[in-house]
Amino acid sequence: MGYAHEYADAILQRNRVPMEPVDYVPNWADGPRKGKHYPGVDSMPLPASGYPADASLDRGLDQDAARDGEFDLPALSGMLRDSYGLTGRRLGVQANTDLSALPHYPLANWSRGSASGGGLYPVSVYWVSGASGPVPPGVHYYSTRHHAMQRLLTGEVSHEVRAALGDGAPGPDTDQYLVLGIKYWQNAFKYNNFSFHAVSMDLGACLQTWRMWAGARGLSVEPALWFDEERLGRLLGVDTQEEGLFAVVPLKWAGTGPHRAPAPAPPAEASVRHRDQERSLTVLTFDALRRMQTVTAGHAADRPSPADLAPAAAHPVDRTRPEVALPPAGPLGTDVRTALRDRRSSFGRFDAQHPLTASQLASCLAAAAAGSRIGGDDGGQRLAKLYAFVSHVESLTPGAYEYDPEAHSLRLVKAGRPGEFLQRNYFLTNYNLEQAGAVLVPTVRTHAVLDAVGDRGYRLVNATVGAIAQTVYTAASAVHTGCGVALGFDNLSYAEELGLEATGEAPLLIMMIGNERPAPADFRYEIA
Repeated sequence: MGYAHEYADAILQRNRVPMEPVDYVPNWADGPRKGKHYPGVDSMPLPASGYPADASLDRGLDQDAARDGEFDLPALSGMLRDSYGLTGRRLGVQANTDLSALPHYPLANWSRGSASGGGLYPVSVYWVSGASGPVPPGVHYYSTRHHAMQRLLTGEVSHEVRAALGDGAPGPDTDQYLVLGIKYWQNAFKYNNFSFHAVSMDLGACLQTWRMWAGARGLSVEPALWFDEERLGRLLGVDTQEEGLFAVVPLKWAGTGPHRAPAPAPPAEASVRHRDQERSLTVLTFDALRRMQTVTAGHAADRPSPADLAPAAAHPVDRTRPEVALPPAGPLGTDVRTALRDRRSSFGRFDAQHPLTASQLASCLAAAAAGSRIGGDDGGQRLAKLYAFVSHVESLTPGAYEYDPEAHSLRLVKAGRPGEFLQRNYFLTNYNLEQAGAVLVPTVRTHAVLDAVGDRGYRLVNATVGAIAQTVYTAASAVHTGCGVALGFDNLSYAEELGLEATGEAPLLIMMIGNERPAPADFRYEIA
């Protein structure tokens, strides 16, 4: 049994048995940047990108839709801008603990399309462009603050990425790749050893934004999570103990045919020489975080077969339980760009006097089920199952339910108002769970996944959960209701309340949805 099993148990128990270091206090004055800083490199601004009117969220989530389109530079620019670029400023009056700091410009919270644990956004995006690309071949880093590509290396090195992926990698034959890294200190300075759990969900949130955005435009995003991580680390010039490389996304590029001539091999040991300049004067390391990077990077090139994950599929729905019908999921006709830019966390603004409609709940549940596969190396298996604590939903009796995605219905697990249970088992002050219309809970059989594919499967587990969270956030935006996602709850109490001890299902995250108090105070940054 690998170390990831121990870490998974520690995560579930952390609200009863605190994780070390229990006395850790972040040094906010010496915190890192929310992105990497490469001084002295050339920068290429990315072009503006239009968005078709028919690029709806429904289309983005439709796994059966045709996705044979090709990326070009405007499409890449638009996907990056709408996922991780800065698109607005958050200054609404809400209940999060950082509210008093937000009006100060140096501490401003800039919103992005993808959600992030603690609003820290630690995902690094690199573009490895080969000879068929629109710019000279090389390696670029996406600077979110400038919406620009910063050139880190000039030369044809795309074959290094292909070699790192190995045989059987998902995605098209191409020489254009996005590589997603996570610089741990950007999150660990706040969450220490817990940060590996949070950042691997950030990966899924970013990937799912890309999948929805690309799918709505007839494009495909199929991430590979298994590849030679050390080889890519050498190419990108990163120490993989400090920055894990979590995913590679091959892009089907305009003008790149299936019979593209192989690129000439560059000099041996081609590597980015530029180094990120850290803002923090003191950078700390954390034992559990380092061990998780080590074990999940081990055997990283040993890609599992699609069938390997079958024993870890989501636990079947118990159809002996009483069934409660749901109305058809309403259309998510909002275009993906608008839904992403309107997405936000509710932070205590839920209002039980304005119940959620059953149609809104149905739309969020159906979207979550559609977004529960990240594609690529997930083997096509549905790993996650959804539960719902219903408190204030029109025409639905309060209680705890499991969601049946095939029948699009609820199965009653436990009757009764869940508000007192929900609030008692939440440990922060920024959400009023008893006022939410419903609290959705994704579960994954984490240990079964680890048994099936090894320690690196922990990244897949959390990426799947992060993808679900991002889908629910975006769907809630599209049906004009509030949403919030949190990790500060007693996981074991939720497992006990839902009767999951025997199934091996782990509740890993909670997602609150519900209507908010009308006319909340906010700051119109776009007209300031």
